[in-house]
Amino acid sequence: MFCYAGLGLAAEPLQLYTEEYPPLNFSQAGKPAGLGVEVVKEILRRTGQQASIEVVPWARGYQATLNEPNTGLFVAMRTEEREQLFKWVGPIIVGVTSFYALKGSGLTIDSLDDASKVGTIAVPRQWYSYQTLQAKGLPNLYGVIGPKQMMTMLRHRRVPVVVADNVTLASLLALGDLKPEDVEPLHSFLRSYAYIAFSPSTDDALIAQWQTTLDAMKADGSFSTIYHRWLPGQELPD
Repeated sequence: MFCYAGLGLAAEPLQLYTEEYPPLNFSQAGKPAGLGVEVVKEILRRTGQQASIEVVPWARGYQATLNEPNTGLFVAMRTEEREQLFKWVGPIIVGVTSFYALKGSGLTIDSLDDASKVGTIAVPRQWYSYQTLQAKGLPNLYGVIGPKQMMTMLRHRRVPVVVADNVTLASLLALGDLKPEDVEPLHSFLRSYAYIAFSPSTDDALIAQWQTTLDAMKADGSFSTIYHRWLPGQELPD
């Protein structure tokens, strides 16, 4: 047991989860790295708090943060479907999610109705984009285990369309031995913001302290420095 600096209350140590999702978060030489990891570590440094950061499969971290106290998950897209499930600190990423096909596919998507007619669309079943498209009733979604399976299926033409965001596109394509010039965006359907998600039982005072600290990082320019080191030229979140 220890006291969170500035809160004056006793609390169990935080357990924070992240996943292999470069350049936002990933493991490097056995240790967590990436944009999200740097932001979280700076918040911990400024608040004087301690936490364990573990890189795990997304489904494990997601379920743990839903059900276990004093847990957090990053980066997590804040969507309508997830809004009431977690407490949020952010945003730390802004991204645009689109349908992608191999270049020269001849496919055209101008709406979600068009997307429902292009054949199978592969998306990792635990992703926010899968949840969003499922909620909108898209009948042709194929929930895969993870992004490597999705991109490998695209490369071998086992599916015509996949879903990805502009921020991590290059890293995701590399999992399937593809490059950005190998694909073409067909239709952007979601602009979303990624946050640090905390378990619903997390003390509101902790959430407020983390948000205040993140806001201070944005105000003093340190957040921008971290952001552009990992995502040069990309739009900063509001």
